[in-house]
Amino acid sequence: MAGSESPAPGCPTTAGEVLLAEIRDTPLSVDECLAAVRASEVGGVALFVGMVRDHDHDRPVVELDYSAHPSGQAELARVAGEVAALDGVRTVAVVHRTGSLRVGDLAVVTAVGAAHRAEAFTACRRLIDDVKARVPIWKHQLFADGSAEWVGSC
Repeated sequence: MAGSESPAPGCPTTAGEVLLAEIRDTPLSVDECLAAVRASEVGGVALFVGMVRDHDHDRPVVELDYSAHPSGQAELARVAGEVAALDGVRTVAVVHRTGSLRVGDLAVVTAVGAAHRAEAFTACRRLIDDVKARVPIWKHQLFADGSAEWVGSC
């Protein structure tokens, strides 16, 4: 057919797939997300792991409490789907924690499997940036001095 090109053998023609997109109140696993995005057509995986740090704005943090709006799960899935549709992306996984977390706990894990590393890095960065900007999850920080503050979107 004139004007149409067939993809190279072995190259998928469809958009990537969201294999995991959850907000949960149980501990997160990097291994779970990595396993979710592994596939024969994936040549590179990029991961982002967000952990509770011991400070914020030079104030010692003791723990965080994450809360999600009831629409959070649907928005997380929507964001993941948009990233899965990016060129070269084959697989997407993202999990975000809610509830009480201590310093060192995992708060969010994102993983993107792509045909090549450049697409994986770009898509993983977009995934975490869009999760932070669009998914209605808030954190309540508890500081060592007993004070606390809400942070709009985590």
